[in-house]
Amino acid sequence: MNIAQWLAATARLHPGAPALLTGTRVDADYATFARRAAAVGAHLVREHGVMPGDRIALFASNCTQYLECLYGIWWIGAAAIPINAKLHGKEAAWICSNAEAKLAFVDDDSRQALLEARADLLPSIQMMSIDSDDYRRAREGKGEAAPLPREIDDLAWLFYTSGTTGRPKGVMLSHGNLVAMSVCYIADVDPPMPDDASLYAAPISHGAGLYNFPHVRMGGRHVVPESGGFEPEEVLALGKQLGNVVMFAAPTMVRRLVDAAKRLGETGEGLRTIIYGGGPMYLADIQDAIATMGQKFVQIYGQGESPMTITALGRRWHEDVSHPRYLERLASAGPAQSVMEVRITDADGKPVPAGETGEIEAKGAAVMLGYWNNPKANADTLKDGWLRTGDVGRLDEDGFLTLSDRSKDVIISGGTNIYPREVEEALLTHPDVREVSAIGVPEPDWGEIVVACMVLKDGAAADDSKFDAHCLASIARFKRPKRYVYLDALPKNNYGKVLKTSLREMMAK
Repeated sequence: MNIAQWLAATARLHPGAPALLTGTRVDADYATFARRAAAVGAHLVREHGVMPGDRIALFASNCTQYLECLYGIWWIGAAAIPINAKLHGKEAAWICSNAEAKLAFVDDDSRQALLEARADLLPSIQMMSIDSDDYRRAREGKGEAAPLPREIDDLAWLFYTSGTTGRPKGVMLSHGNLVAMSVCYIADVDPPMPDDASLYAAPISHGAGLYNFPHVRMGGRHVVPESGGFEPEEVLALGKQLGNVVMFAAPTMVRRLVDAAKRLGETGEGLRTIIYGGGPMYLADIQDAIATMGQKFVQIYGQGESPMTITALGRRWHEDVSHPRYLERLASAGPAQSVMEVRITDADGKPVPAGETGEIEAKGAAVMLGYWNNPKANADTLKDGWLRTGDVGRLDEDGFLTLSDRSKDVIISGGTNIYPREVEEALLTHPDVREVSAIGVPEPDWGEIVVACMVLKDGAAADDSKFDAHCLASIARFKRPKRYVYLDALPKNNYGKVLKTSLREMMAK
């Protein structure tokens, strides 16, 4: 099936329901949303010769037109390549060329960035600015009443990984993958309601955008903040103004939102559900978030290769404070989502018993078709249907997954594995620590030593002995950092993930 059929169905059933909002201003109801998507699709066919299966890039900041373009692409059976607007023009140009994109939807800012990187683009690629009069005329035209039928294995979303090592890889997600992900959202994450307001404070090009589908199916509101991004005070205000706000946020965003709520003396009124994922949420941080804003949190663990769909720690597990292993579960990423299987394997790829640590593997209907034009990466990553995540963790006897680290981030000191997250969890319980990332740095005698790169709270003093004593009170002596480095900020990529690779390079200088 074509995922755009969900928009067509909702437009028939609830034509007057508010669909696209900028802040509190309604830009389109569902009838208008669907009509615009069909018209944009028809324009692509008529004026640009786009055929089913062609790839169309979107390189633009969050706005309601972004969703119109996505559905316009799918309406005619083409595939979307959402590109983070924060990428450099050369990076975006490489993605467009690698995917052989026929056209790129841009805004005025990103258009200039791509023009400056024109040498890296295929000569045949065309551009269309969603800020232009041409786009506004296109979306007011006429299109087919129904989306073009597609098979479940047809390509819908071509997502390029963040590329912390080497060139990013194009993850091929089919219409069937997106339907499976949406079913998991409904069953395991947060059942959507027609009066929900899905807030896109994180990039639509990434996880936040993937969660549009269940809300389209239920006829909910899709809200882009006036700022176009994440401003904690704006999010808190929109919660009160709109009500029933649901949003996806990286853990660093949750931390900033909680800090803002504390500062303003608020509890997140009107924010119904905050779904967090995309990086480690430390136990101390989620406990603080619940204490400040109440039980409105859900965690998901996934990758671009199995989008948002490996495990989920639902609201029920956050609320079950009477369970004897409540804190252990709260520190986990939850059990496998409904269309997925999860297992832990050893270095030889063999499954290990509950409680043992190894590589996390996932299998199910949400796992990608494969990487775009990359057979070697496919062979390395997909084994008999199992996705090798490259992440390290363990399953308990009830199937709850606890993440340790990326396999490449495990520190081997004196022949013993040390998982950075254990060190980070310990240090984050100190009242002077705002952020921390533990890395391994080469050392002749030990192979590697643990180095803690820390951002302290305002007014806190850098004192190695203080933090040493704190670590020794909660983790084994051999795990404690041998060195502390104090920074003004931790390096992060465009999705808010801490770049341990950058920290290791910094320590090597």
